Amino acid sequence: MEEYRTIEGTATAEIEEKRSKFLSRISFADTEEKALAVLNEVRAQHRTANHNVYAYVLRDGMRTRYSDDGEPAKTSGLPTLEAIRHAGLVDCIVVTTRYFGGTLLGTGGLVRAYTAAAAAAISRAKVLCVRVCVRGVWTVDYPLYETAVKLLTEQGARLEEAQFTDKVALPFVMLAGTEEGLLPKVQQLCRGSAEIQISKPYHAPF
Repeated sequence: MEEYRTIEGTATAEIEEKRSKFLSRISFADTEEKALAVLNEVRAQHRTANHNVYAYVLRDGMRTRYSDDGEPAKTSGLPTLEAIRHAGLVDCIVVTTRYFGGTLLGTGGLVRAYTAAAAAAISRAKVLCVRVCVRGVWTVDYPLYETAVKLLTEQGARLEEAQFTDKVALPFVMLAGTEEGLLPKVQQLCRGSAEIQISKPYHAPF
C-alpha cells in the first residue's frame, strides 16, 4: 500500500496568450466515470469554445488518457498530462478550455500555453498526501486522560474528538507501523491492562 498525492475538490486558473484565453480546471476524480463527468460539465459550460483539451491520471492501474480536442497533435493534451505527472498527482483530471483570439500560436506556442494553463490550475489546488494509516481508539480512566493525550501526541498520532462517559475514549489516526512503538508504552502506562483497538491499514490524508 503505497503513498500518493492527489487533490481535494476543484481549482481553476486563466491565462491569456495573444488574445486567446485558456481557462483551466483541475478536479479530483478517482474513477473514469468521475473524470468524464467533469469533462462533460466543462463542455456544457463552454459550448462555444474552440477546444476543451483534457488529461487525467487514475491511481487504479495508473490509467491515463488525454485528448487534443482538435488542436494539432501533441500540442495540448500531452503537455497537460505531463503537467499532472510533473506535479506527481493521481486521481485527477485537468480540462483546459480555449477561446481563440484570432492569432495562431504555432505548435511551440500551444505547448507553452497549455502547459502554463494546466500548471496554473495545479498550483491553486489543495494537494493531499495520502498515506497508509491506522485508526485507533484508546479508552482510559479520567486520571490518565492528560498523560494519554501527551503520549499519543509524542508518538505522532493525530487526535480526534474525545468521548467522555464513565471513561474517556480517545480516537486517533497515525501512520501505519508507528503503532508498534506506541503499544508497548500504552501497556506500560496501563500496567498491561490497556483498552486499545487498532484498525487494519488503510489510505487516508495525513
